Amino acid sequence: MADSSSFEALNPYQMCDKAAAVMEGKALKPARKAFLLAVMAGVFIGLGFVYCAIANATGAGKIVGGLVFSLGLMLVIVLGADLFTSTTMTLIPRASGKITWGQMFSNWGVVYAGNFVGSLILVALILLSGHPWENGGSIAVFYINTTEHKLTHTFIEAVFLGAMCNLMVCLGVWMSYAGRSLFDKMIACLLPVGLFIACGFEHSVANMFMIPIGILCNNMMPPEVAAKLADPAHIASVLNWQNFIFKNLIPVTLGNILGGGVFVGLFHWLIYLKHGHDDHQAATKPAPQKESPTIG
Repeated sequence: MADSSSFEALNPYQMCDKAAAVMEGKALKPARKAFLLAVMAGVFIGLGFVYCAIANATGAGKIVGGLVFSLGLMLVIVLGADLFTSTTMTLIPRASGKITWGQMFSNWGVVYAGNFVGSLILVALILLSGHPWENGGSIAVFYINTTEHKLTHTFIEAVFLGAMCNLMVCLGVWMSYAGRSLFDKMIACLLPVGLFIACGFEHSVANMFMIPIGILCNNMMPPEVAAKLADPAHIASVLNWQNFIFKNLIPVTLGNILGGGVFVGLFHWLIYLKHGHDDHQAATKPAPQKESPTIG
């Protein structure tokens, strides 16, 4: 008979142990392998946004768009790609002394660069395919309008929109560690990612795809598509590479580190790993049995 316990979800302590081991392995991964896996993740997250764009451009709305966007994180988790936003949780093995600051920041840099390369590869493929101009250019209009909105946040707003985003993304990743099956891992991503998209939170890697394609679509759009924009002159003044880097990518990245690395990673480390498993063992240790009084 099969051991049914193998199908039980991990408890919070086991999840934290698994997360710590996964993040330590991420940080110590050879740079070449980490970079290539990060390129994959950049492509995957961009694909999620392509799916989201189709849902929004065809009238399906933010809720459906958010749910289909979760495809990107599902691909990352199931195929083992390296995504910067979840890699921020390598703060866990750093806090435990398993890796050095140098190893952690080196891994962050490699993964961040790989995500950017992967995102830009997908931007090129999507533009070369002509996909944004389908459906009367409505998909390109969605890219442009979404990019314009992302570039109008203040620095502080962008930081905390990034923090809220990666709080949800890393909670989805964290819940996936409890899963024992492919379905478990995929379903864990669905609602946290759906929430961050529906609320308009900011994800640095998604923006590595979304904002460049919005800028390039705006630069390349034919007159009939430009006519569908509310204020083409204003949009043209906002959509530029300087605003992308300084008004979005930098503050959102800082917020992602805060939301994922600190709010999820270090918070769970503080609860479950800082003092080892002593508190867990004490809490689960059976209470001593009282001796029954002797009669007679």
